[in-house]
Amino acid sequence: MGPIILKMIAITLVALGVVCIFDARVITKKVFSFGDQNEGSLGLKILGFIVAIVGAIIYYLVLR
Repeated sequence: MGPIILKMIAITLVALGVVCIFDARVITKKVFSFGDQNEGSLGLKILGFIVAIVGAIIYYLVLR
């Protein structure tokens, strides 16, 4: 039961990371209200990349 839950959490993290990377500019427009959208979208893309990598590592370690 435990590995299944960890796999589901890992897949969710990977999906959230990919959505953050793909829709960074749209999310930045909706959530943040500062003028420079390039900095905000870059930060969101970096955060999404890190979250996706962490999720993939968790999934890989649970698979073993």
